[in-house]
Amino acid sequence: MAESVSLVTSDGLTLEAELSVAPAETVRLVLCHPHPLHGGDMRSLVISELFRNLPELGATCLRFNFRGVGLSTGSHDRGDAERNDAVAALSYLVADTTVPVFIAGWSFGADVALSVQDPRHAGWIAIAAPLASSRDLDATATDPRPKLLLLAENDEVRPATEVATSVASWTETTVAVIPGASHFFVGRTGLLVEQTTAWLGSRTGEQTG
Repeated sequence: MAESVSLVTSDGLTLEAELSVAPAETVRLVLCHPHPLHGGDMRSLVISELFRNLPELGATCLRFNFRGVGLSTGSHDRGDAERNDAVAALSYLVADTTVPVFIAGWSFGADVALSVQDPRHAGWIAIAAPLASSRDLDATATDPRPKLLLLAENDEVRPATEVATSVASWTETTVAVIPGASHFFVGRTGLLVEQTTAWLGSRTGEQTG
């Protein structure tokens, strides 16, 4: 069952969040939601499906609302200050664990996640990242930590082929295209869960699922 928690950012904001603890934890995930100005919040479809399914597969998940969304204080900052929000979530998850903590996101949230180079996380999972709101991508591209980019075959926001070309030179990067998926992954979220758990299992040395 999800537990409501509050996060505090480095610039003094309070963020609404929920934690779902895995019964047999092998890994932890920060989940960053899609664009707030287009209706995105922590209960958007892809984030909700990961949050609902991954704990039973060994991944404790923390989802949160970016500043200015839901009960979170502050206002939208086009991806800049939102990095502080993601770091606040990361700080919460790393505080009491020795398992690896990964930072993940969907769409705008994927761009924000890829902008977080904090040394405390173990790597990135970016779902349908447009690579439009990201910051300091050169640092992420050359970082030796692992990266998983899950792309939608029929993405309406940015074609999967363009994103794949953009990240072709990135280190330690796995790119997988979800067949038949749109940017919103309706009817394809099960494949996202499968790809995510398989990749996490290969990175943690644990069997998932």
